[in-house]
Amino acid sequence: MTSVSLSASAVTLEGIHFEDLVRIGASDLKLNGVGIRAVFIIRGYVAGLYLSNKASTPAEVLNATGPKRVLMRMLREATAEDFNKALIAGIRKNATDIELQRLQSRIDELESTIAKVGFVRKGDAISLDYEPDRGTTLEINGSLRGSPIPGADFYNSVLQIFVGEHPVDARLKKGMLGQ
Repeated sequence: MTSVSLSASAVTLEGIHFEDLVRIGASDLKLNGVGIRAVFIIRGYVAGLYLSNKASTPAEVLNATGPKRVLMRMLREATAEDFNKALIAGIRKNATDIELQRLQSRIDELESTIAKVGFVRKGDAISLDYEPDRGTTLEINGSLRGSPIPGADFYNSVLQIFVGEHPVDARLKKGMLGQ
């Protein structure tokens, strides 16, 4: 059973706590919404979207300037291969062939970084952060993995996995958009 708990200071989904505010660099980001990724009865992770200002549509999320964060908390173990397969499939579903050509070297870089992680365990926190002057970074349990990947277009391709026209999970999209 999915449970959502709201309070003045946090949100809890599936027993996982999400703070209302996080700091990236010098910016405070607000929790936009949380959702769960599940296939049939298998729950994979819960995820929260953090932005400078609340957004309720994919266009508002993608056009938002400044830092952004997708925070995933694992509800089960997953291999790097599984994670990469889902990530790349999500990017491909939401990008045109021309966009994929422009993104390919950066997609390869993210795939390589994830492959080096090996696998993630139940309870692990995976952050995909974007800072305009730095790019996209991947952290596992607060530990930076790989190098920053430049470009707002790249981060938006990652965001579209969650809130794009063809999201990985429609319920997750709705939750992350705060609906």
